[in-house]
Formats: sequence, structure tokens, C-alpha cells
Amino acid sequence: MKTKLNSLKKAFSIVVILLLLQQSNLSAQVKLEYGFMYGPSNFLGDLGGNSGKGGSFLKDNMISLTRFMSGAYIGFSPFEFLNIKISASIGRVDAADSLINGKGGLEEARKARNQHFRSAIKEAYLSAEIYPTALLEYDANDVIYKVRPYALLGIGVFQFKPQAQFIKNDGSKEWTDLKPLRTEGQGMPNHPDKKEYNLTEINIPYGIGIKYFVTQDFAVSFEIVNRKTFTDYIDDVSTDYIANEDFYAYFGQSSDLAAKAVQMANKSAFANGGNYRPGFGIGAKRGTATNNDAYYSSSVKVSIRLQTESKSKEKRTRGTGSIRCPKI
Repeated sequence: MKTKLNSLKKAFSIVVILLLLQQSNLSAQVKLEYGFMYGPSNFLGDLGGNSGKGGSFLKDNMISLTRFMSGAYIGFSPFEFLNIKISASIGRVDAADSLINGKGGLEEARKARNQHFRSAIKEAYLSAEIYPTALLEYDANDVIYKVRPYALLGIGVFQFKPQAQFIKNDGSKEWTDLKPLRTEGQGMPNHPDKKEYNLTEINIPYGIGIKYFVTQDFAVSFEIVNRKTFTDYIDDVSTDYIANEDFYAYFGQSSDLAAKAVQMANKSAFANGGNYRPGFGIGAKRGTATNNDAYYSSSVKVSIRLQTESKSKEKRTRGTGSIRCPKI
């Protein structure tokens, strides 16, 4: 994964350098852009998924748990082929093993695990949008009615807060924060190899999109952006199960936190008549620590550009109907 990421960064840097070498063919006037975005989002991690062995990206995408993200951004274009953008978004992601469509394959183990979660997502990132077709246009500053595909790559920061439903003695349910429960022994003295995870992490957004300029100053776009992250705990599932006694020793034998931690750590019993399923005991695999979690969104974007007069624009105006016949 690190090799792929480094290759992606190098390729992106080379493209930017080559494009900058062509800047003499395009306007060097900075244009500001403001916009809003809204669209569906999905989680890609340890929980949920489809039939067979768990995979990455769209292979394990669960359409039924699609949620939505919304956001706003501001950008500036030093050249028509390049847009530097600062974005901020809020949304939510969910996943549930119980919704897996079991077909008797490897997915049955995940379905029997019976874990679920939800988490709010707040993010902000800086990205570069590259519009390669702008390099081929006769007048790149004249954008009206133009369609421009683009690629996006950036770096950002996001916050998450995994929660799951705790079932009380009376049968009622309440959403409970999972990080304080240390469900896999994170930060416990008797599990020194398991460190506490942070709720604020770095991500790398990358994706593709297409923009259509309805007018010179107004555009509509559609883009798909995936977020590579460096945490496997967006869903609070990563490594293996620990003993119930560890929770009692850490939180107290009769404490509410211990009761919640025991239930949240191993929910296989709720899908097996109240008894833990074989193979879901101490030291058994709970998640796959080698694959970090990710999430992606598909957004419709509406943007407005602030235009100012330039030589290129004046020249275009004179050539599109503003020339008058001389007086006689």
C-alpha cells in the first residue's frame, strides 16, 4: 500500500510540473471560485460487506447503508488547467454485519460476528484539481458551455466518533461511544501492544470528476472522491477479542462501563441465542488490522466564479458581436 501511495504522489507531482511548463499558453490571472456540494457517502472497512472474502473499495460496498455528506469549498485558479481548493464537509457513515446477504461462503463468519457501528464524519482538506483538456483549448479563458473532466488529489484531516447500540436490561437501546470502552484492550496495562487510537486523523482524498460551465461564472460538477486513511478504527474493529475479565479488571466488576464494554466487544451472542459462537473467543480474529478503513462520496457541486476583466476577455468580446459598423 505504501508503494502504491508513493507512486501516486510521484505521478501527480510529474503531471503538475509538466502542466506548469505549459503555463505560457494560458492566462496567469487568478480566478476565485465558491461552491457547495452534496451527495451520498459509503464506508469501506472491517464491518459489513458482500458475499465471499472481504475486499477493498467497491467490492464490499453496501448500497443499503448509503448516507450523505454535504460541504462547501473555496478555490482559486492560477491557470485554467489548475484549481487549488480548500473544502470542508460533514456527514455520516454506517456499517452492520447483520445486513450481509449470507450465501454460505466466507461472508458467514462476518455475519455471525454481528458487529455494527455509526460515526459522524467531519473533514477538511486541501486539494488540486487538474483539467487536462484546458491545455487543448484555443481560448482557455472562455469557459461558457464547456465540459471539462478533471482529476483530484489532496491531503486533509478528519474526525470520527464510532458508536454502537447498547441493549439495556429492559430491552431498550441507546447509542454508546465505543472508544472509551477499549473494546480490543486499547490502552489497557495488560495489553501493552494495543495503543489507543485517535479520533482525529489524516486522510488523502483522490478522485475524478467532470465540470460543465452553464455560464461564464456558473458551473455544475459531479465527482467521486475516495479517502485513504491511516486508521483501522473508524468502525472500532481492527484486531482480536480479549477476555471479559480484562474489562472487569479495568473498569470495575460491577461498573456500567464494564457491562457496556463486554457487550460491545463481542456481539456474536445476540445472533446465537445468547451464547457466544465458537471461534469468537479470546484471541480470535475480530478484524483485519492490515487493511485500514476508508470512505468515499459522490457529490454534485454547484460553483460560482468571480470574474474580472482581462485582455483575453476583452479580445473575446470584441470578436463575438460587439464590433460595430463605421459611421459614414
